[in-house]
Amino acid sequence: MGTSLKFREDGTFIIAQFTDVEFIDEYDFDPESPKMDEETRRMMEMVIREEQPDLIVFTGDVIASARTKDPIGSFRRAVSVAEDNGVPWAAVFGNHDSEGEVPRSKLHEVQLEHAYCVAKADPPGVSGSGNFVVTVMNERNEAAAALYFLDSGDYSPFGGYDWIHRDQIEWYASESGNLTRQNGGNPLPALAFFHIPLPEYNEAWDRHVCYGHRLDGTCCTPTVNSGFFAAMLEMGDVMGTFVGHDHANDFWSTLHGIRLCYGRAAKYVSYVDGKRSDYFPTGARVIRLKAGEREFDTWIRENDGTVVYEQPEHLPEYGGKR
Repeated sequence: MGTSLKFREDGTFIIAQFTDVEFIDEYDFDPESPKMDEETRRMMEMVIREEQPDLIVFTGDVIASARTKDPIGSFRRAVSVAEDNGVPWAAVFGNHDSEGEVPRSKLHEVQLEHAYCVAKADPPGVSGSGNFVVTVMNERNEAAAALYFLDSGDYSPFGGYDWIHRDQIEWYASESGNLTRQNGGNPLPALAFFHIPLPEYNEAWDRHVCYGHRLDGTCCTPTVNSGFFAAMLEMGDVMGTFVGHDHANDFWSTLHGIRLCYGRAAKYVSYVDGKRSDYFPTGARVIRLKAGEREFDTWIRENDGTVVYEQPEHLPEYGGKR
């Protein structure tokens, strides 16, 4: 897309986060799945209509690739809600995106083919597919905010989930440092988007005040902590991170000055005792940046149009500070 992302005349920039939409096609084994895809599409259309976002971010599991015979077609159907409405968008990939025959590198190539996609080609020599940074320009056409997108991988060779790798962290630190230097030595206000939550999400729930739910019982994080959170602290630019992956978690918390946020799952494919479990309404997290300010507002728009500004408070479970 040739047009840069820009703050509005009132100095705001709105992002809609759609996570775990998990589109498939008519070949899926679950007869409910096509109906669920249509429900998800209608929800996303409503969010676009009500929130008028300047950017849509799909934070992984855009498709359920192992359950479709046409992963590329399913991916195109999922992101068509942004394309059809003429809204700039970008996607990062989750563990379910590349379980089928099409690798995530190909899916990244596919997203770059779309007219309204603002993603960029992968930097050479960096793990994963879909690592890029875009900036949001102010009224003077200067970079006023940065948005980092990282591939958090799929599965670990040691069991469990993958992690953001060292070369990705080095890439992030290099990009962050360059933007800081271009901004006169001041880190740009930044957000980071990826699929699998960092281990620090569990620390936040256990030891700090949180707002929202952790109905999955835990945050399904990597067993290896590769240090990405520490890198963000050291660079001083990222104000908040946004993930998906755990469909029944939607909380946020502030840890050492960085707000760790879940999206609200856009589609339920969670099951308890073989039955579909809808823990709360599907929806989207909405983020509002303000030019020149190192903070942001966020809320949830549910599938019936309800706006959730205040989520339930959860107090520390292991003697943490309030």
